[in-house]
Amino acid sequence: MSEKPVTYKDSGVDIVAGNKFVNLIKPLVKATSRPEVLADIGGFGGLFSLNTSKYKDPVLVSGTDGVGTKLKVAFLANRHDTVGIDLVAMCVNDIIVQGAEPLFFLDYLATGKLLPEKGAEIVSGIAEGCKQAGCALIGGETAEMPGFYADGEYDVAGFTVGVVDRDNLIDGSCISVGNRLIGIASSGLHSNGYSLARTLIFDRLGLSIHDEFPGAGASVADVLLTPTRIYVRSILNLLKDFSINGIAHITGGGLLENVPRVLPKGCQAHIYTNSWELPNLFSVLQKAGNVERDEMYRTFNMGIGMVLAVAEDQAEEIIDRLKGLGESAWIIGDIAACGTGDERVELVEE
Repeated sequence: MSEKPVTYKDSGVDIVAGNKFVNLIKPLVKATSRPEVLADIGGFGGLFSLNTSKYKDPVLVSGTDGVGTKLKVAFLANRHDTVGIDLVAMCVNDIIVQGAEPLFFLDYLATGKLLPEKGAEIVSGIAEGCKQAGCALIGGETAEMPGFYADGEYDVAGFTVGVVDRDNLIDGSCISVGNRLIGIASSGLHSNGYSLARTLIFDRLGLSIHDEFPGAGASVADVLLTPTRIYVRSILNLLKDFSINGIAHITGGGLLENVPRVLPKGCQAHIYTNSWELPNLFSVLQKAGNVERDEMYRTFNMGIGMVLAVAEDQAEEIIDRLKGLGESAWIIGDIAACGTGDERVELVEE
């Protein structure tokens, strides 16, 4: 008697579910389209026609990233519609610091077992992030990998390409002593420091995912899954009328590691830690683990998602513009000449 034939589905990969997933996400993807997009999803490559007549000397700027262990929080809460926003934000915020307008985005979703509705929930967040950033979702890849991921878990990665005229490229070389540093508020942890945050919240404080977060009036899930803020439209608006000498996206490494990435030689950033109101979230985390100050500023964004270096005489006008665009922003520091030490950022408490 012959044995029953083995199928791909028997081994854990369901092609029918994959096709269903593609059909579910097609309208989500279409909603992000731009005029330069030449084809719908389904081809072997995404097609995007760059309108070179808009630029004198176009430079393509690319970025790629993931969401990290923030996904663990999404698994605990069984909430998957916001991590896609985080994914887009981590990529487009990285390229806007160089003045590049994001043009298109691609994603990679890998899981042990593809559940079409759950996958569509994830992509709905990616599409929302693309709409916020003004870029088109032109393709991606979904990998069903049985035995590779724990049940119910997945990973996501993203990739974006933007463009800027070479003359308008922001690289920090124009930063000089006397420049003011403007901090734009974050929407929370964004997508960094979650390994420490989870230890402090779940182990030190003993909270569960649906408990109320201290002082927040919201659950742990609500606080930790707040999507990363996307700054693209606000910064593109500023660039129409102002000169920005340097921009730092405050991600992994916090203010202490990211601000120096845009500083030219001979410059040091002085950041005045009392110049903005520290969000309750960070105070709770610091007290929960008796975390030292520099560890906090090297791990978390401390309520600042972007730092702009600008001329002193433009700083107040830029802040007014940002507030008109719905951002919270403050002068949080200035640029000084380097001292004898190696520190490129000095935290000043006044």
